[in-house]
Amino acid sequence: MLYAFGFETVGVVVGDLYFADPHPLPGQESPERGVRLEVRLLARRDLPGSIYSAQPILIDRPVWRADLLESVDAPGSFDRAHHHPRFAGWEPGRRHFDDALTADPIGFVGSQLADLPGVLARAGIDPATVTAVDTAALGRAVPEILGVTRRLLGAVRAGELARPPAEVAASARVGWL
Repeated sequence: MLYAFGFETVGVVVGDLYFADPHPLPGQESPERGVRLEVRLLARRDLPGSIYSAQPILIDRPVWRADLLESVDAPGSFDRAHHHPRFAGWEPGRRHFDDALTADPIGFVGSQLADLPGVLARAGIDPATVTAVDTAALGRAVPEILGVTRRLLGAVRAGELARPPAEVAASARVGWL
């Protein structure tokens, strides 16, 4: 499932994720599941037809990512929860594990989203790239974004989302993000 919150030049996307890596980090050999949330830059494309045509919208470059993940065999643990404060193009930097994120994933994400200029600066992006209107709009939407994140985590825990693929494979990534 994918949720998208769009403002003028920035957006937040949230979705469930099931992930199995054939070359995991030490201590992370089992599959993981949970919710991924990304701050992304948005772009509008030219209208493809009349003024009444659908507006092409590009959910573009990733800025920051939070992976509220846990190993499949340790539900409720958030033992794989981490974030990526910086991307190199489309590739995330290394995983940053933070005790505050593991202890209170929703609170941690909320504090990051409430500080968009800080998120941008830590990502190596000039905070002036995003307007003050976008920053304020995102700030007002944080409770709604966190509500969606909580609901998705509940559906993951209930086994409704972030499910493994039908065919077992050494490598799997199931989800929009």
